[in-house]
Amino acid sequence: MVVVAQNEKPLWTTGTPMPTPRSEIAGAVLDDKIYVVGGFDNVSHSTTIVEVYDPVTEKWAPVPSLPQALDHTAVASFNGKLYVVGGGYLDRDTLSDKLYIFDPNTNNWTEGVNLPSARGALTANFINGTLYVTGGVDSEKTLSSTLAYDPAADQWTEKAPMPTAREHLTSAVVDGKLYVIGGRTNGMAFNVDANEVYDPITDKWTTMEPMPSKRGGLSSAVVNGSIYVIGGEQPTGTFNNNERFDTALNTWTSEMSMPTARHGLASVAIDNDIYVIGGGPQPGGSSTNLNEIFNANNS
Repeated sequence: MVVVAQNEKPLWTTGTPMPTPRSEIAGAVLDDKIYVVGGFDNVSHSTTIVEVYDPVTEKWAPVPSLPQALDHTAVASFNGKLYVVGGGYLDRDTLSDKLYIFDPNTNNWTEGVNLPSARGALTANFINGTLYVTGGVDSEKTLSSTLAYDPAADQWTEKAPMPTAREHLTSAVVDGKLYVIGGRTNGMAFNVDANEVYDPITDKWTTMEPMPSKRGGLSSAVVNGSIYVIGGEQPTGTFNNNERFDTALNTWTSEMSMPTARHGLASVAIDNDIYVIGGGPQPGGSSTNLNEIFNANNS
C-alpha cells in the first residue's frame, strides 16, 4: 500500500493504455505530447505504427506511419520535429541506416542524410541543436561510437567513442551533457552497470558512479536534474527497478519500483511525471500497452 498525504499524488498511477501493444519501442516528447514510435507488435513483427498521447486529455491518436517498419530504433525531438534514427536488432542484415524526420505541422515524414552505417538498439538525444547517436549494434559488432548530426547542414560527424561498447542502452541529457547508462555488451546475459557522461564541448567522456544494478533493455527520463532509470531484462526475467541518479552528487538512490516489470519500454518526462509506456513483461518476445506514470516530485 502507498500512503499518500492529502493533496499529494501517489507515486505510481495508471494512464490510458496505448492503443497498440508494443515492445522495443522508442518515445519522445514534442509540444507536450508523447510520441511512441515503431517496435514489435504482439506477435513480434516489426511495425510502422506511431501513436501520440496527450496527457491533458488522456487520449491517444494515430500518427502517419513510419516509412518503414522499425524496431529497436531511437527518437528525439528538436525545433518542432521528431527525428527517428536507425533500427533493427535480430537480423543484422536488415539494420536501418535511415534518418526519418516527422513534422506535425505538415503531418509528413521526410528523410535526412543516412547514417554512416546501419545500426540498431541505439540511443539518440539532442544537445544544443545537435543530434547525438550512441552505441547499438551494426552488422558485425557492438558499438562504442558516438555520432553527431547537424540538421542545418544535414551532415553526420564522428565524435569520441564511449569507453564501454554497448547496445540496448539508455541515455539522457542534463545541463548540456549526455549520460549513457546500462545496456549490454553481447546479448541479455551480458548486462552492464556502466554510467558514462559525454561533454560535447570538450568531446570527452568521463566515467561516473555505476548503476546499482546491471540492466539492458531499459529506459530513462529526467526530472529536476536527476535521471530515473527504469525497467530492463535478463535471461531469467524482467526488471521493475526504478533507480535515480543525482547528476550533481554522482549518487544513486532506489525509488519505488515500477508496478509492472518490463523491458523494451519508453520512458518520457513531462513536468514531474514520468510516463512509462509499452514494453515486454517477459524476456524476449512479449508486449504490453501499459501506461504507468511515476510522480517524481513525491519520490
